[in-house]
Order: sequence, then C-alpha cells, then structure tokens
Amino acid sequence: MKAGLAREMKANRVRPARPKVAPAPYKAASSRYVLKLYVAGQSPRSVSAIANIKKLCEAKLHGRYVLDVIDLYQQPHMAQGEQIIAVPTLIRTSPSPSRRVIGDLSNTERVLAGLDIRSAA
Repeated sequence: MKAGLAREMKANRVRPARPKVAPAPYKAASSRYVLKLYVAGQSPRSVSAIANIKKLCEAKLHGRYVLDVIDLYQQPHMAQGEQIIAVPTLIRTSPSPSRRVIGDLSNTERVLAGLDIRSAA
C-alpha cells in the first residue's frame, strides 16, 4: 500500500516553473578580430605577406584587430600546435569559427573572402 501511495504522490508532484532566460545579445559585426600570421624568417614571401596583411587590416579593420606575427624559425613548436603545413599561413581565431588563408596574401579579395571579413568592412 505504501508503494502505491508513494507513486501517486510522485505523479502528482508540482514542478517549479523554470525562470525565463533572455537570449544572448547578438554580437555586432564590429567585434575585434584576432589574427595570427605564421611566417618563415625573412623570406620574400614572408615579408610580402606581413606587408600585405598589415595594409589590408588597416584599410578594412582599422582599430578592430590584433595581429600576431609568429616566425617559425624562432618558434618552431608553434607550428605543431596549430597544424601549420605551409607558410605563410594566416589564421583568424576570433570571432569564431576560425578561418585560414595560405599564401602571400597579395590577392585582397581572396583574403577577405577566406577570412569572411567582407561583410564586416
């Protein structure tokens, strides 16, 4: 008899209402971009990639970006953590999802499309 009563009480239990949570605000397109450029020393391709991305960032993301240039000759262990297989490689780590572009970054339209920055500029 006790088991039946316990089941009946459990079935009739009133659960407290869950509080309503407001949805997270949508991040504006003006959020900060975090970019990492992996290069190999002072090779012509590396120097060109650095100059190209700095020019592109100043033109399209002025004041809304952080650019880290990582020389794999000085820090070879950094290639393994990011799975770098070719240089120069540019990685957008923020905003998510991350995006990659490989090459000297001279084709501005390709870089903007590859990093999905076109809509933010």
